[in-house]
Amino acid sequence: MKISRDEEEGHLIRQRREEDENETETDRAKEDSLTILELNRELEEKCKLKKLEALPTKINMENFKEKQQLNHPKDKNEDHHLSICNGCNSEIEDGLFIFALGAIWHCHCLCCLHCHKPIAMDERKFHRLCYKEHRRPNCYVCRKKIPSTNEGIKYHKHPFWEDKYCPSHDDDGTAKCCSCERLQACGTEYVMLADNRRLCLECKESAVMDTDESQSLHYEIREFFEGLNMKVEKVFPLLLVGKQALNKSDQENIYGVVTRGICLTEEKIITRVPSGSNKQLVGEESQRVVRKPEVIAILILYGLPRFLTGYILAHEMMHAYLRLKGYRNLSTILEEGICQVLGHMWLESQRCSTSNAASRAKNLVEFCIHQIETDESAVYGDGFKKVNEMMVSNHYNLMDTLKDIDIASKTLPAGRGNNSKSNI
Repeated sequence: MKISRDEEEGHLIRQRREEDENETETDRAKEDSLTILELNRELEEKCKLKKLEALPTKINMENFKEKQQLNHPKDKNEDHHLSICNGCNSEIEDGLFIFALGAIWHCHCLCCLHCHKPIAMDERKFHRLCYKEHRRPNCYVCRKKIPSTNEGIKYHKHPFWEDKYCPSHDDDGTAKCCSCERLQACGTEYVMLADNRRLCLECKESAVMDTDESQSLHYEIREFFEGLNMKVEKVFPLLLVGKQALNKSDQENIYGVVTRGICLTEEKIITRVPSGSNKQLVGEESQRVVRKPEVIAILILYGLPRFLTGYILAHEMMHAYLRLKGYRNLSTILEEGICQVLGHMWLESQRCSTSNAASRAKNLVEFCIHQIETDESAVYGDGFKKVNEMMVSNHYNLMDTLKDIDIASKTLPAGRGNNSKSNI
C-alpha cells in the first residue's frame, strides 16, 4: 500500500505534536515535584524555627544563614551551646529533645528527682505519686523517711536545732548529747564520759574537762559580777565533778530537774539538853544555830562546753552572793529567777564577744539563751519571767530589783531558808 506524501507529512506533524505534549507534561510534572519539594523544605525550616524559638535565650540566633537554615554541625562557626542537654551536658544530635524547666533535655535525661526514672513534661520535677513520697521528711537520726501512720506523718522536732526525727528514737536507746541535747545521728560519733554521759564531738571541742581548766572562767565570772557592782568578796573553790558526786551532794533536789551545779553553804546544828522545872533533865533536842553563812564551794559538772559551764557558774555565783550578803528566806521562785537572770546576762555579754567566732560557738550561746527564755518549769522558768519583769520595771537596776525580791518574798511561800545547796 502506498502512502501519499500529504498523508506522510500529516503523520509526522501529529507525531511531533504528541512528543511536544509529552515533554510539556514531563516538564509540568518536574515543576510540580520541585514545587512540592520546595514547600516541604519551607515547612521543615518553619518547624526548626519554632523549635529554636522555644530554646533558652543563650542560643545565638546569628547562627542562621541568610536563607534561614541552620549551620551544619561541622561548620566551624557553629555555637556548640545550641543544643546541649541540661542533664548530661552533651549535644543533642538526633534533634529529639524536651524543653522543660527552662532548658532542653534528652528524652531519657529528664528524670523524676525522687525515683530517678524518666518523667513526662507536664509532671515537671516529680511524678505525681513520687511527690507525695518526696514530701515526707527525712529522720535526722536514722536518715530514713519518717513513716506515715493512720493519723498522718508524725515526728518530733527539737525546739532549737529543729532536727526532725522518728518519735521512736526517744525511747530506743539513741544517745543524746548531755550538752546540746541533740540525738546521735547515724554515722556520727559521740564520746562517753566516765559517768556514762554522752558528748557530741562538736561540744567536746570546747568542753571544760577538769578543775584546772575552769579557773580562768572562774576569774572571768568574778570580774563580771564586779562590773555589775556586785563584787563577791569571799574566796572559795570552784570544783568540777562527775554526775554521781554532784547528785550525792544534792540530796534535796525536789524540783525534778537535772542538777548541773550546786552552791554549798555552811551552817551549824548543835544539840542541847533543855532543863525543866527544878533543873531536872527532860531529854535532848536539836537546835539550829546559824552564824553568818559561809560559802564552802561551787560544784559544776565537768565535760560541758565553756559557754554552758560559764552560764551555770554565773547562776551559782549569784546564789553565793545572796548568801554572803545576808539575803535569807527568799522565795524559791524569785531566788532561782534572779540567778537565771544573771546567767542570762552573762550569756548576752558572750553573744557580743562571739560575733566573729565560729558558727558552732555562736550557736551554743544562742542555744543556752533559748533554754532560759523558753523554760516552762514552775521554778526556773516562771522565776526567770517574774524577775525579768521586775528588772524591766526597775530599768534593769539590780539593787532595786533585789529590794523588790526581798519585799515580795515576805508575802510569798518561803524559799530554801537555811538550805545548804542551790542547784540548777
